[in-house]
Amino acid sequence: MALIEHVCLNCADLEKEKSFYVAYFGFLSNPKYHNPKSGWENYFLVSPDGGARLELLAHDGMGKETKDGLTSGLVHFALALGSAEAVDAMALRLKQDGYVLLSGPRRTGDGYYEAAFLDPEGNKVEITV
Repeated sequence: MALIEHVCLNCADLEKEKSFYVAYFGFLSNPKYHNPKSGWENYFLVSPDGGARLELLAHDGMGKETKDGLTSGLVHFALALGSAEAVDAMALRLKQDGYVLLSGPRRTGDGYYEAAFLDPEGNKVEITV
């Protein structure tokens, strides 16, 4: 069984977006993560009572079309599978069934163990622990 772990939004103004979701919806924020190699910055926001998280992402090139084809809006959603072994097994299964793996399985700079793929309609999906 998979649970929605998080949804990611591209943001032209990361601080403004974070402030909006904190002020209006009561989300709590982690400290900003910055990857100097990619230029990406993000916050993960979580509701005080749990549930799926919201990732807010900004990166060099915002305001131009990104490799995801977006300037703002939905980037991906992530499904939690429960273990690194489950991520490995699902990534292998998806690849064997002909789905396009975009990355992974791998450990990311901000600590996730994940793989990313495209669903049948081209939506980017991450599978995580």
